[in-house]
Amino acid sequence: MVTNPEGYDVSKVEQWISENISELSPPLNWIRLEGGHSNLTYRIEDSSGKKAVIRRPPQGVLLPKAHDMSREWALISALGSTPVPVPEALGFCESPDVTGAWFYVMGLVDGRPLYNNEETLEWVPQEKRTQLAHSFVDVLADLHAIEPKEIGLENLGKSDSYVGRQLKTWYRSWTSSIESADYDDPRAEELQEFFVEHLPEQKKLSIVHGDYGLHNCLIGADSFVAAVVDWEISTLGDPLADLAYAINAFPDSSDVIPISPEAATAVKGFPERSQLAQRYGERTKTDLSKLDYYTGFNRWKTACIVQGLYARYMAGQKSSEGIDLEHMRERISIALTLSEQAVNRLTK
Repeated sequence: MVTNPEGYDVSKVEQWISENISELSPPLNWIRLEGGHSNLTYRIEDSSGKKAVIRRPPQGVLLPKAHDMSREWALISALGSTPVPVPEALGFCESPDVTGAWFYVMGLVDGRPLYNNEETLEWVPQEKRTQLAHSFVDVLADLHAIEPKEIGLENLGKSDSYVGRQLKTWYRSWTSSIESADYDDPRAEELQEFFVEHLPEQKKLSIVHGDYGLHNCLIGADSFVAAVVDWEISTLGDPLADLAYAINAFPDSSDVIPISPEAATAVKGFPERSQLAQRYGERTKTDLSKLDYYTGFNRWKTACIVQGLYARYMAGQKSSEGIDLEHMRERISIALTLSEQAVNRLTK
């Protein structure tokens, strides 16, 4: 329990809640919740024992579109009536006069995110891990099946090539980070050229989460996905890119380089990545013949993201205390190798 929650003017926020959210009756008890992309997230409990979660961006100067509370609010509000499990949308405040930033309040879901293998071992019995993986991919399939216009999200993002735009964005990130990182790899450019030249036609425009993983799901005690959270980079895009990103976290017998032994899925009991892809394909009636393109694209994108982060550490823009920079550098090369392997499977 905290008395001075970071980023919140308690008296003003509780007054706003009292006036706008009938389900809660301040005063509140505040407990900090970790995770959530640095967003200031607290569990709050009112005088009657009713629990909820409040969330706002971190303090300080933010990049444009970063930590977008209005986007998260729009998603959980719209998806509440669909098969996709999300927390209950309780209230959204877009007046910075209350506490210096937009914030929203959502229902508390009884579940846990899984960030690493220890959390999986503690929370999900081995005999329930296939069930969890199936629930995980089924929820994603249900999300992609929704017509954005039917729930008022047709303006969530652009309708042109989702992957094409990201290829430009992340290659620009790679090239601009080379000098600070003192690191380049010709495979980054070669792969980018391949992905641009062989870009598949985007056959379906779906709501995509953008960072769908067990770390952004709340897993119930029954080992089903109880809710999907952290929607701040969701948009409209190619569902196959979203699928490939999500299942890349799972192991497969075809892997030359195994997933990290610390990963949440690096424990016994989970089905292989190829089996999850097949389940998704059967559920959505989707042609997965080019899935390796999206697998390779996501591995390449990971390399670009990690290289950009590595560059900021090397330039002194972020403190590297406690950071294994050599391991981070290795991750860039590994991601490019995995991307190459996916492309090679595609061109056989």
